[in-house]
Amino acid sequence: METTPLLVIGASWCPDCRRAKTFLGDHHVAYEWIDLDVHPEQRARVEELNGGARVIPTIIFPDGSHLAEPSNDELADKIGLVRRARRASYDVIAVGGGPAGLTTALYLAREGASVLVVEKSAAGGQVGVTERLENYPGFPDGVAGQELAGRIRRQVERFGVEILEAVGVTGIDRREDGTFDVVTPAGTYRARAVVVATGSTYRRTSAEGEAELIGAGVHFCATCDGPFYQDADEVVVVGGGNSGLEEGLYLTQFAQHVTVVEYAEALTASRLAQDQVAAHPRMDALTATAVAAFEGDASGKLTAVVLEDRATGERRRHPAAAAFVFIGLDPNTGFLRGVVDLDEDGFVVSDDQLATSVPGLFVAGDVRRGSTKQLAAAAGEGATVALAVRHHLERATATAAVVA
Repeated sequence: METTPLLVIGASWCPDCRRAKTFLGDHHVAYEWIDLDVHPEQRARVEELNGGARVIPTIIFPDGSHLAEPSNDELADKIGLVRRARRASYDVIAVGGGPAGLTTALYLAREGASVLVVEKSAAGGQVGVTERLENYPGFPDGVAGQELAGRIRRQVERFGVEILEAVGVTGIDRREDGTFDVVTPAGTYRARAVVVATGSTYRRTSAEGEAELIGAGVHFCATCDGPFYQDADEVVVVGGGNSGLEEGLYLTQFAQHVTVVEYAEALTASRLAQDQVAAHPRMDALTATAVAAFEGDASGKLTAVVLEDRATGERRRHPAAAAFVFIGLDPNTGFLRGVVDLDEDGFVVSDDQLATSVPGLFVAGDVRRGSTKQLAAAAGEGATVALAVRHHLERATATAAVVA
């Protein structure tokens, strides 16, 4: 039986509308977008629902109820996300529900440990918003990111792992007895060991259309998504640093032509990388150029990047099958400053057993200094850190028995 789709009524210029759409997308909630600038007749509907006020976004749910300009917390509660744990304490808390955190939870739960996973977005992490994965072992025909994330989630939940979504960790405090308090807006939970697997966030351009086209032409990993554009006439790389130029050179294996776009007056990559790009017959670089917007077609696929000349302000439409954004990574470690050793870029420092400077606090995945930022590696680190955590718990139990 067909059901009424969830509707999001707003405008492309509205930041709260973009936030709400990003939240729903992160949690794989299907919705229909109604832009008031395109459908002005819907303004009367918004006003009717909100007592005459023109408040956006107005989100209408299948049961006929609606929320006006909701916070992420309100949206999380409305769509039924689990945001409070069943217990007050666990053997292990994994902070971050991407491949590293979920693999950690899987390995430990299978051995009988009680495990809680706390994820500020949706379980699966960036995997869940990746259109398709072709380089993960065991899937010779590739696998949709959302499907893989769902499979991993079902697997860990089968072993009794609890998962909290849309719950960010605001602090981690080590107690005198060596246990930890993991602080969240939804409550504070005790753990004998903690694994930080919060990953890193690709910096975005914040240009119009970017959020809507992520995974549908806008990407952040050439290794992961470049092969989808075999024989594409044109792809754009945003960012003129080492990553941008190196990934651009890699993309020439697939696309017929690659254009690098750099906001600054000059490329910032090494001279060697710049020379390689300059000498490549199918690459060009544009400097002092901003990305003003990403455009898509009716099917929701990228068709062009709108570029702006920073000197003249002139804009032009640059047709492209894909845009790869390489303007930096920000590790998700704001809550760890002053708690554990971080490097100059904010990534967590660890030893070869993935232990941090704080006993009982471990790290895995993209948030770790020196990680490869690849899915298979993140899962592997999850298994590695699980073994290290197991040894830590065994030593702590033995020590407690001797003291007793």
